[in-house]
Amino acid sequence: MTGRQLIKAAKEAQAFSYSPYSGFKVGAALLCKSGKVYTGCNIENASFSATVCAERTALFKAVSEGEREFSAMAIVGNTDLCFPCGVCRQVMSEFCGKNFKIYLEENGKPVTFTLGELLPGRFDFKK
Repeated sequence: MTGRQLIKAAKEAQAFSYSPYSGFKVGAALLCKSGKVYTGCNIENASFSATVCAERTALFKAVSEGEREFSAMAIVGNTDLCFPCGVCRQVMSEFCGKNFKIYLEENGKPVTFTLGELLPGRFDFKK
C-alpha cells in the first residue's frame, strides 16, 4: 500500500472524528505487516484528559485484534503536517521499530518520516 492510499484511508477515518470541543478532526490509518489496515479518529471528552488521539485509537484497535507487527501509519488533521503528539509517539514505540514509517500530508502530497526521526530518545523499558 502506498503512502497516498494510506492517507486516503486516514481521511476517511477523519470524517468520524468526535471533536466538539476543539473542532480539530484527526484521522489515522495503520498498516499492519499482515496487510490489514486499521483506522482511527480522535475522540474528545469534556474532561480533556479522557480524550484519545486517532493514532492510539488505530493502534489499540489493531492490538486488541491480535496484530503486533506494523509497517506504517498515515495521519491527517485540519492542518498540513499533523504530527503525532508525544504520547502517541511513545505508544507507537511500544509496538513499532525506529524505521516505522509515518506519512503526513503537506500541500496534498505525502511526506514521510520514521518513528526514529520523530522520537529519537524514546523510553524503552525492554533494554
